[in-house]
Parts: sequence; C-alpha cells; structure tokens
Amino acid sequence: MITREEIANVLDQPVYDGDGNKIGDAKHVFFDDMTGRPEWVSVKTGMLGSSESFVPVRDAALVQDHLEVPYGKDQVKGAPTVDVDAGGHLSESEEHRLYDYYGINFDSVLSEAERTDDGRWAAGPGTAGAAGTVGAAGLAGTGQAGSAGGTTGREDAWDRADMTDESAMTRSEEQMHIGVERRESGRARLRKYVVTEEVQQTVPVTHEEVRVVREPITDANRDEALAGPEISEAEHEVTLHAERPVVETETVPVERVRMTMEEHTENETVRGQVRKERIEAETELIEEDDMRRDRE
Repeated sequence: MITREEIANVLDQPVYDGDGNKIGDAKHVFFDDMTGRPEWVSVKTGMLGSSESFVPVRDAALVQDHLEVPYGKDQVKGAPTVDVDAGGHLSESEEHRLYDYYGINFDSVLSEAERTDDGRWAAGPGTAGAAGTVGAAGLAGTGQAGSAGGTTGREDAWDRADMTDESAMTRSEEQMHIGVERRESGRARLRKYVVTEEVQQTVPVTHEEVRVVREPITDANRDEALAGPEISEAEHEVTLHAERPVVETETVPVERVRMTMEEHTENETVRGQVRKERIEAETELIEEDDMRRDRE
C-alpha cells in the first residue's frame, strides 16, 4: 500500500499491471475517511485518457517512477463506472460495487477501517451508523474535508491544518507534475516499384566445323575406293550445326518485406517555474527610554 507521503510521486504518473503493461496515468487518489489511508486511485485510460477507472491501492506498490497494481490491464479497463458527487464522494453502494468487482471482501475492509493502527476502534463498536461501513476515500488535492461515515470525500493530499496560533503560519509552494501525451509524429509506408537491370552470364555453346581427312588406300578400303568410275568429277555436301543462346525469364518470389514498429525511450529534460513562499523572522528592538516610559 502506498503512504500519504508518496501521493506526490503517484499523481500523473504511469500505472502498470503485474505483467508490465501500461494501464494509464494516475489522476486522483482517494482516502478512507475513517483511517485517512489511501484507498483508491483513478486511472485515465483509453485514447487520450478519455476514460477513468478506479483501482484499489491497498496492494499497490510504487516502483521507481510508476505505480504497479496486482490487477490486469483489461480488468482495470472493465471496472464499473461509478459517479463521484459534487463534493468528491463515492457512495457506500458505489464503493461496495467496486470491491465486489475486484474480489475484495467488504467485511475485511470494514474491519480494517474500524480499527486504528494501534488496534483500538476508530469509533465505538456500537455506533454502526458511523463506523459500521467503510468510511470512504477522499480525493487528493482538493482541500475539502470528507464526510464522517459511509461516504467517500475529498481531502488535501498533505492534510494541511488550519492555523490556530497567531505566532504560526503555513508555508506553501507549487509543485510541478509532468506527464506525457501521445501524438502523431510521422507516417511510414512500403512502396514497391520495378527496375530493369543488366544481367550477364557466360554459357558454353558448340558448333560444327568441316575438316578434310585423307586416308591411304589399304587392303581394307580398296574395294570401296574402286567402286566408282576411274576418272570423274563429284561433289559431296555436309550440313553443319551450331548452338546459340536462347534467353527467357520467369518470375519467382525471393523474399517477404514488412514493417514493424519499435518503441525507444529517451530522457528529456523539462524545465518550468514554480512559486514558493518564504518565511523570515523580523525582530523589532524596544529602546530603553521607551521601556522606562512604559514603567512610569
């Protein structure tokens, strides 16, 4: 559970579930009217923070620069929509409905609210109307006190007390809360176009050539040589062949191309101005003649 001192580190900070998924940004913190402990946090969800869901902070933890809750992102986004009245209060029925949704036993919440940190009853055991219901949660940062029992009220995150002594005064200062917004920074698209390239490849080709071969007359070929006329003219024709390259193309798939998006986190320094009050003590000395005059 977060403490009252950690409220300033919660407001406007990211809220994550147990699996590391960002749910949204913390907007308000509600306190229990009986115990004064933080009970609920409202989380801005949806596009541009258009929705607001309530999450119990009894089991939440402040981890570095964000709040981590033990509930899934979808469960938080699907929480019942509750109405906060003009005084910043949740009704008992609305709060009961939220506890049922998150599976929290309302009787156990009641028991915790009825007892103080030292084990005493926050109100008499017989006052069921005031202490029999969980007192409620107040909205941090509005400065309006919550009601006594059974409703949820706003109160200042720092519980500033009214000045009761004329010799004391309250010093205030502004605090800067920084958040982030998501906006469109550019567009990317895949475009396919055709280019023509020159391709060169060497292939072997063959061709036929004529060669004159002279053979002497032997006993083996004598009969074949004497088969024709003794003296004559003759002509013999031979067909020559040659290979030549033939080019054809076919389309085949070679790769798949797609775009993916990656998130990169960078640190940016933000500067602003805040106002702070300063208190100085001034002492005025009384002259001795004036003191003597007062005695007379």
